[in-house]
Amino acid sequence: MVNKIWGFFIVVGILLGIINGKTSVINENILLSTTTTIEMILKIFPVIALWLGIMEIAKESGLLIKLSNIFKPILSKLFPELPSNHEALGYISSNVVINMLGLGNAATPFGLKAMNALQKDNKDKKTATKSMITFLMLNTSGLTIIPTTVISLRLMHGSTNPTETVLATVIATIISTILAIIVDKIFRRRNS
Repeated sequence: MVNKIWGFFIVVGILLGIINGKTSVINENILLSTTTTIEMILKIFPVIALWLGIMEIAKESGLLIKLSNIFKPILSKLFPELPSNHEALGYISSNVVINMLGLGNAATPFGLKAMNALQKDNKDKKTATKSMITFLMLNTSGLTIIPTTVISLRLMHGSTNPTETVLATVIATIISTILAIIVDKIFRRRNS
């Protein structure tokens, strides 16, 4: 659906540019955006590769499991219908830890595994369970303590203090996560 919306915006923008006689501006921006994209990839890739490597080391050394185990008691309260040894809780806690480190792309496989594990217990495969909705709310709230990608972008664009957004990110994360949990609890009570 999002692809269709972006496709619509692009087509409408190009058509409006042609109607207004701005074809040279369209061509110039298309060519410049490809150069900018390649430059951005080349500058961000090393930082993301570094963090993904660190996460792989954390995973292989067992550190990720230890960090995940810290979050399991908290998550078992957020997911009361799941037994404490449910495989989804391990994937969810890994996803949360990786997201907190600002590595959303590295967290995606754990999120997908968590949803698959939750789907196994789902009696109605066409409707999301309460646990699936809670996990989606938690994930969407933007759990991030170290905004790795933002820091990388700020470094790439020459920021003198690329980490100055960390405090704002932590505050925003706390507020959005608390609100997501409150909204989830309200809807859980309503639909009980």
